[in-house]
Amino acid sequence: MRQLTLALGPKPDFSFDSFLAGANAAAVQHLRTLGASAAPVYLWGPAGSGKTHLLRALAARVQGAGGVVGSFAAGQPLPWMLDAGWSLVIVDRCDELDAEAQRAVFALFEDAAAEGVAFAAAGRLPPVDLPLRDDLRTRLGWGHVFALAPLSEAETRAALRREADRRGIILNDDVMGYLMTRFPRDLATLMQVIDRLDDFSLEKSRLVTVPLLRQWLDEEGRQAESLLDGGAAPPAMKGSAR
Repeated sequence: MRQLTLALGPKPDFSFDSFLAGANAAAVQHLRTLGASAAPVYLWGPAGSGKTHLLRALAARVQGAGGVVGSFAAGQPLPWMLDAGWSLVIVDRCDELDAEAQRAVFALFEDAAAEGVAFAAAGRLPPVDLPLRDDLRTRLGWGHVFALAPLSEAETRAALRREADRRGIILNDDVMGYLMTRFPRDLATLMQVIDRLDDFSLEKSRLVTVPLLRQWLDEEGRQAESLLDGGAAPPAMKGSAR
């Protein structure tokens, strides 16, 4: 019988301070200082480039200042509507919005602009290439658009070590090499691996080593294979108001 463990580890730290900016320093600085009634912001880049992290960091900053954030992502149930008192609206995974969600985001954008509410969104493609209705695609490109670049290998290693240190995990060179050669190198996938390994090492009461990694891959089966195939997407933001 598998022993179950309580989720006692640290929660993911979606903040600007925990984000390794690399070539994306301009986007980070802009979001750090984004104020009410600012021009809309759109972030785009491949999986693992930090889009969701930055949206959540922006939401956390606004909430920390006493603001209320409406957060949405493709796949969440409708309706999506602007609430009175919101300071910020964020929309993630814009490239995956279906027809009904596109109508909802267009209305959110228009209502936010009319009420002076900041608006930030993200997707894997630049606005001009998004498979969306023309009026929404145009509006997403109205304001500041930032192309996010994935981290270099050295930067990815540094980010993994920093997250491992935060969790109290020792990643020796053998483990790091195994991670970088066995798994897709986008940071979102690797952070999921670190999260699951943390749980697995607690469950087994063992340090994270290459043999433990191999055991996890063997025991986790399909879930581990989905990460190896790059098929696991970052978790979508939940809820409508934060």
